Amino acid sequence: MNPKELYKQKLISIPDAVGKVRSHQTIGVAMAASEPPGLLGELAKHRDRLESVRVWVCLPLGAYDFVLDPSMDGHFFVENWFYGNSDRAVHGQGCESYIPNNLHEAASKKLYAANNKVNVFFGTATPPDARGYMSLSLGLVIEKQLIAAADLVILEINENLPWTLGDTQIHLSEVDYIVENNVSVAQLPVAPPTEAEEKIGGYIASLIEDGSTLQLGIGGIPNAITAFMMDRKDLGIHTEMFTDGMVDLYNAGVITNSRKTLWKGKMVGAFALGTKKLYDFVDNNLCVEFQQGSVTNDPYIIGKNYRMISINTALQVDVLGQVCSQSIGSRHFSGTGGQLDTHRGAQLSEHGRGIIALRSTAKNGEISTIMPVLTEGAEVTIPSQDIDTIVTEYGIADLKGLCLRDRALALINIAHPDFRDKLKSEVMRLGIVPHF
Repeated sequence: MNPKELYKQKLISIPDAVGKVRSHQTIGVAMAASEPPGLLGELAKHRDRLESVRVWVCLPLGAYDFVLDPSMDGHFFVENWFYGNSDRAVHGQGCESYIPNNLHEAASKKLYAANNKVNVFFGTATPPDARGYMSLSLGLVIEKQLIAAADLVILEINENLPWTLGDTQIHLSEVDYIVENNVSVAQLPVAPPTEAEEKIGGYIASLIEDGSTLQLGIGGIPNAITAFMMDRKDLGIHTEMFTDGMVDLYNAGVITNSRKTLWKGKMVGAFALGTKKLYDFVDNNLCVEFQQGSVTNDPYIIGKNYRMISINTALQVDVLGQVCSQSIGSRHFSGTGGQLDTHRGAQLSEHGRGIIALRSTAKNGEISTIMPVLTEGAEVTIPSQDIDTIVTEYGIADLKGLCLRDRALALINIAHPDFRDKLKSEVMRLGIVPHF
């Protein structure tokens, strides 16, 4: 069938599309900037006819009534791979719960637990080309796996989405229905780095040599690194998330991808989240390739890169080297995402390094983020046996292979000076280290 005719045949309204959902079904949703705001915004309007609908989401950006409105209890239950702001706000209501996961196998394990099936997939895509192919655009982490498993695939077509290259293509014939919603694409503004983040960025940059391949996580600290690497040569990108800072490094000639082991000449990642500058950069860019999260975040694939450097952030680290990046005590905050994947993968690489960065204090300097033990209930994101390098604004702690006594000393030395004596005495009181 002619692609234009096929498009017309599959095009329905947003209310009609959401009307295809039935009680007790499961909806899988594209993540982050790929989420379909029209379909998700419509979902709550169908509350009265729907019961016990499960919705799988990951790093949602919009504020939707089916999540935020307490009256949705019993109608929708949200299962989330990685919390965003609105999810933290409603977690206590009991209508949402976190799915523990490592990103490279997140979708496959969830699908296995659900008998390899999701009833409906909601996603986004560009308008089709003359042959009927569309681009899934900004997200490829879990999307293709969910599409393959779904009984019903519904895509929200948005002409403002960039056309990205790699494994993002999908044909109209693979989709059951399409809707149109030409809205602005969700953006993540780049916040100016704080003084502490700039110091951390400088320390991390000192660990990155010419020809390294980088993975940068989300947040102010990874963004702060960019300014300190403008004199580097031939850096490459193998990442989970494309960021604005990578655009700056590429435009400055720092990122060439010429010395990469895998996908030489190309920046490789699974999703993009940033500003319009980033989205314009990835649009039809032959040097940017999107691959599924099961590929980009497989530690054994990551480890094949020469001099692979993984840079992620944390909320707390204890003197054993346990890293918590996903909860504040027992209160869930974000998720593991790809942190453990990329951290382990980097250490499998020849001359690779896994870096965890954090400010030395929280709550305006009231508490230390270097702790004798993690706060009660804290979720361990990286276990102590996997830890490599920790960086704060007070320096670098290389922990690999260190005994507990030396590890504790190294971490206390990069804690805020106001807390160092207290940390030492508490570590001894608890018997973690009998004496220094």
